[in-house]
Amino acid sequence: MRLNPCSCQGRPTGVSHTGRSSVPPSVRPRNTSFNSSSLLNSRQLARGEVRCASLIHNLSHALKSGKISAVELTSAYLDRIRSIDNTIGSFVQVDFAGAIEQAKQIDSRIATGQDLHILAGIPLAIKDNICHQDLSTTAGSNLLRAHQSSYDAEVVTVLKGCGSVLIGKTNMDEFGMGSTTETSANKATHNPWDLSRVPGGSSGGSAAAVAGQMCAGALGSDTGGSIRQPAAFCGVVGLKPTYGAISRHGLIAYCSTFDTIGPIGPTVQDVSYIFGALQKDGNIKKMRDTSLRHSSIIETSLPPQASLSCRPYEGRRFAVIAEAIDEGVADEVKFSFFDSVRHIESLGGVVDLVSCKTFQMGLPAYYVMAVSEASSNLARFDGVRVGNREASYESVTDSLVGHFRHSYLGPEVLRRILMGTYTLSSGYSDEYYARAKYAQRLVRDELISYLSQYDALLTPATPDVAYTRGSKIMDPLQMYTGDLMTVNVNLSGLPAIVVRSGVLTVAEGTHLPIGLQFIGKHFGEGELLQIAHIFEISLDSVTKFPDEEIFSWL
Repeated sequence: MRLNPCSCQGRPTGVSHTGRSSVPPSVRPRNTSFNSSSLLNSRQLARGEVRCASLIHNLSHALKSGKISAVELTSAYLDRIRSIDNTIGSFVQVDFAGAIEQAKQIDSRIATGQDLHILAGIPLAIKDNICHQDLSTTAGSNLLRAHQSSYDAEVVTVLKGCGSVLIGKTNMDEFGMGSTTETSANKATHNPWDLSRVPGGSSGGSAAAVAGQMCAGALGSDTGGSIRQPAAFCGVVGLKPTYGAISRHGLIAYCSTFDTIGPIGPTVQDVSYIFGALQKDGNIKKMRDTSLRHSSIIETSLPPQASLSCRPYEGRRFAVIAEAIDEGVADEVKFSFFDSVRHIESLGGVVDLVSCKTFQMGLPAYYVMAVSEASSNLARFDGVRVGNREASYESVTDSLVGHFRHSYLGPEVLRRILMGTYTLSSGYSDEYYARAKYAQRLVRDELISYLSQYDALLTPATPDVAYTRGSKIMDPLQMYTGDLMTVNVNLSGLPAIVVRSGVLTVAEGTHLPIGLQFIGKHFGEGELLQIAHIFEISLDSVTKFPDEEIFSWL
């Protein structure tokens, strides 16, 4: 496929198409150099000269072989959090004592020779809008700062059943409304690659925790790109599953039509392990969450590298959405994207350029629907049954409508509630919400039509690299346009995965990751993960970690 990247002359300075060989400079040891090596060729891939070192696989093997105990592993991660999270701000709550207790239980099970899940003993983190009965769940809001859930979310129950060590809750934009993790009432989270940059949002705490090597994986939620955009900004892998593939029972709702829980991890294989555990079916899930009624078990096993041919994409067809590489996308992102397209072709894939006429409809349709449902969902936080409340107030009306909301909700949440109330008001719902629903159907139908002809659709993960802190929060419209690449996936209920495809050098010693998005078919996560896995392992020096004590036993 011939593509014209942009009208500018030459490649932007500092852009390299690289594997996941480097870690954020802010958490790298001083003696670790930044590696921006070139792509592997297809023969090297077929000969198995590089492997995708799944962190979870290696940790699980070390635990089961007795190289390290679960308590030692958990302690190493907790020490890591103590060491660097005061600077990064990924976690809002760390369960130091509880994590060690969970690890002790895994050690006891290992000692008795029990057959354990691959996630047993693996330290994972949870976004702060996912209920955990042993930890507070604030959704990044002062309104819920004292909220203690009386039950576990379904995904938490599943991870506990697998034996995962749940080490804490990660920071997020308030109620998931934001793209920078700057709207959190708890604190701001910094990007581990460059502390002057944002980690993305709303799952910025989860992505930063994985990038900073403070956990082996994390859960996030994705309503309009809240897993994929932070994954791109932080140089990790983020999977937004098919709507209905994973239970959202126990997820604090933002927009129930789009809300989806998904995993973030260092590699595609790591994400696959977590997703495989979360989507295992049980009748009780479908009873609790009607969005699961059409779901089924998805096979997520990935091919071993030794089984791959020189051209592992042979027979696969991909489509680049032309409107996704149009105006408004940074030149650096475009060049990295075109490098990725050429690489996919070199591995045997056929790549076509297609026009998605409804692409530009997605962003306004998404925001009309999202703010409308947010206005409805947040009405439950009334200060009586749920949420903080004042000891005294003049009247119920004064407390609930005036003082309560004004005191405890941030400006971005208030803005979206007001917009949503307006779009749902009498005389305007047909003009706004009904039209947005119609646009949603058009977007969904067009994407599904293309996916009947292609194995996956390709877009940049984001229009730009990670923003400088404070540059978008004061300009909401600019912040909203950052969701351009991701919202159509949510409108369509499709799965999508973001992997790191390149690195931009913005200054001496400062590098920022660039992401690539693969969009797959409904409940086609198995194939989507395979496609992303092949792309990832075909990049040089995949997922090497710094030579420091926390990983010295690998």
